[in-house]
Amino acid sequence: MTRKISDVMPLRATVGLPPSASARQAAEVMCRENVGSVLIVDAERLTGIFTERDMLCRVIAERRDAETTPLSEVMTPGPDTIAPENMAIDGLHKMHDGGYSHLPVVSEGRVIGVISRRDFGWLEEARLEEETQIWERI
Repeated sequence: MTRKISDVMPLRATVGLPPSASARQAAEVMCRENVGSVLIVDAERLTGIFTERDMLCRVIAERRDAETTPLSEVMTPGPDTIAPENMAIDGLHKMHDGGYSHLPVVSEGRVIGVISRRDFGWLEEARLEEETQIWERI
């Protein structure tokens, strides 16, 4: 198993919004583009990520107004990232260990995509499960 992050990255365009965009705008874009996250980009620099879960937990559950709530208030700031040349299993480990489902892919400081748990095949999932079981036995 030698797949790299670039091998599992989807071909769809990466969606980025400014921190001033509203949670509703993010939801509309996610629905239209059929993606589970948007990257928050300020002056071409990744500053955060906003996911479906953020919408549920930080907007809806907290009864915020999605129309007026800026992403800067409900995004996950400074998200972990991974380079496209890293191994796919390493990305899956990061998501598993960090408890999240979306991971921005960055090359030389530039965002080039996002991977999600859904982008991985059964090989990486099976390997992660096997490694987790081994660590639990130790």
